[in-house]
Amino acid sequence: MSSCSEMCGIFAYLNYLAPKTREEVIEILLLGLQRMEYRGYDSAGIAIDGTPTENNEITLFRSPGKVSVLKDYIYDHQDLDITTKYDVHCGIAHTRWATHGSPCELNSHPQRSSNSHDFLVVHNGIITNYREVKEYLIKKGHQFESETDTEVIAKLIQHIHDRNPEFNFRTLVETTINQLEGAFALAFKSNRFPGQLVATRRGSPLLVGIKSKSRLSTDHFPVLFSKDEGWLWRDDHKKKNKSSLDSDARGYGTNGNESSFSEDTPYTRIARKPSRLDTSIRPFDTDNWEVEYFVASDASAIIEHTNQVIILEDDDVALIEDGSLSIHRIRRGDDSMISQVREVQQLNMELQDIMRGEFKTFMQKEIFEQPDSVVNTMRGRLLPNGEIVLGGIKGYVDEIRRCRRLILIACGTSYNSAIACRQIMEELTQLPVVLELASDFLDRETPIFRDDVCFFISQSGETADTLKALTYCKPRGALLIGITNTVGSSICRESHCGVHINAGPSASPPRRRTRRRFCRW
Repeated sequence: MSSCSEMCGIFAYLNYLAPKTREEVIEILLLGLQRMEYRGYDSAGIAIDGTPTENNEITLFRSPGKVSVLKDYIYDHQDLDITTKYDVHCGIAHTRWATHGSPCELNSHPQRSSNSHDFLVVHNGIITNYREVKEYLIKKGHQFESETDTEVIAKLIQHIHDRNPEFNFRTLVETTINQLEGAFALAFKSNRFPGQLVATRRGSPLLVGIKSKSRLSTDHFPVLFSKDEGWLWRDDHKKKNKSSLDSDARGYGTNGNESSFSEDTPYTRIARKPSRLDTSIRPFDTDNWEVEYFVASDASAIIEHTNQVIILEDDDVALIEDGSLSIHRIRRGDDSMISQVREVQQLNMELQDIMRGEFKTFMQKEIFEQPDSVVNTMRGRLLPNGEIVLGGIKGYVDEIRRCRRLILIACGTSYNSAIACRQIMEELTQLPVVLELASDFLDRETPIFRDDVCFFISQSGETADTLKALTYCKPRGALLIGITNTVGSSICRESHCGVHINAGPSASPPRRRTRRRFCRW
């Protein structure tokens, strides 16, 4: 596979009526990648617009090695005019940790649909059905140049566009991800849709930062659904003509339903009902539409630009066009816990928190900051009379006391912290405490009951296996408690209640902070 959702980094930048030179755009993209270097990577790349007279051409730079190597590679291009100024520009960038295919230029992101760069995509995560989709695309005449699963996404959206040129950018992305299985975060750029950026996620974190001199038109806006507007597969046609689908290569949808990429597959156009609410976010001052958007898989890449962010949910499709941001979903789904409104939130993070400062490594920095992080974790929770108050679970204490079993679910060093806490938790609660490794949890189809309390422990709040375990436990009626170090993360949003350990950003892979802070909790 091409990437790992925990280790790679996505960054995208779009400026609208906020003039930037090509050099400024490049520096913003490279800086975003540098802020995510602590995740680990072996190659990097960016895609930027050509000059305004080049008929929407896109320039692609990719290189194995560090971001500094990529920077030298970019500025070594003598034909690159860094003084070119753009009123509107969209750029995407990526750092990759190779898990399938060697670190090289062709395997680096952004991945392209063709030599003409019609569609470019950066990707975190794993596409589990990429072999089936790739086989289909090869039969249709597409040629692949890399060993990654990500290239399948770029070729697939090109294939859909070639057969449905009337589709807009958002509809193309929606149709594409509806054929993909796995966990991913994606950002798309295209010379067919200049000045537009589309981002989506499923099981991998993605944020959108907004920077504007004018206040925004709204702090929250509704999510639109594709059944309200857009193009949908004709399910009735598929049922009536299943034999014709069997004769063609198949794609596999997110729900395991067979779908065809055949030119004969019909689509239904659905008209959207008018909404009385704002369905997009943009600068409020119509005389000053200057705005910048930052899309990233990590808040550390956004914080020095803006602290106003929107956290995307699974299957959200965010479209940035003409200075406005709108969010759509493929389907409503059955999960009532996913809000139908997206809010602009404030990042509670300081730039100094993500800088290494005087220390040689992030691990050294975090070790020396242990005393301060302990104080921050306990501040406001340990009262002078010795009483401990955890506001996040205060309203659920009675329910916790009535439970018959405590289950600690985690991966990696978070799992180690659960091991360290098990004995003291059993002594204090007089309840059986069960430890579960999240990656093993689903394979065993572990029995979960309504009188269980499940703790999901994750520094990032986005650990894929832990999130899958949470999704497994939710319909079984257990109380779900998240223990994370990241406010607004997926585990925070999906659990019933939780505790934020407030240990500060963790840039060192061993993540000692989370382990020690949870042990103290």
